[in-house]
Amino acid sequence: MIDYVATFIFLFAVIDPIGTIPVFIAVTSRFNKKEKRKVAIKASLYAAIILLFFLAAGEYILTSIEIPLSAFQIAGGIILFLFALSMIFGESKPDTELKIAPKETETAIFPLATPSIASPGAMLAVVLLTENASYSFWEQTQTALVMILVLIITLILMLLASHIHRVIGNAGASLISRVMGMILASVAVANVLAGIKEYFFM
Repeated sequence: MIDYVATFIFLFAVIDPIGTIPVFIAVTSRFNKKEKRKVAIKASLYAAIILLFFLAAGEYILTSIEIPLSAFQIAGGIILFLFALSMIFGESKPDTELKIAPKETETAIFPLATPSIASPGAMLAVVLLTENASYSFWEQTQTALVMILVLIITLILMLLASHIHRVIGNAGASLISRVMGMILASVAVANVLAGIKEYFFM
């Protein structure tokens, strides 16, 4: 049996449902209520597919091409850092991504499903939490169920994002976006440093 509380807290931290709210508000600002609902559902489904894929096959893929988990962690940290920079210095949250992905499905995939929900850190987390040498199939299944629970919470928060937006307004959303960008940048640097430490000293 896995430690459900510890696993939930860990996955909640790396998937970061709360941090997804300003991202969702920004990238769906031009959509109506019905379109926003579709984007939220699609983003959650795509993120679930991505994370379940890494949960089931991530370790095999990295092993087969001889990529250590630490290298994946460093790469994920760099990607997260670049995304965080767009949050901090961009026009509000990712207006650049809005220009690239103007359609519902494209917006649901990028930047919502990945890298916001199914971030490189989240992909790495599910790989580490389901390492074949340490966890049985039943324990891996339990981790998958906890992960799905966190994604359901993420979906609920996205569906409530419009109500939250009415309270905080555009200025509040912009402020939250930049603050979350700073936090995300810190997490990204921590991932890179942890990957370097793991690669060279473990």
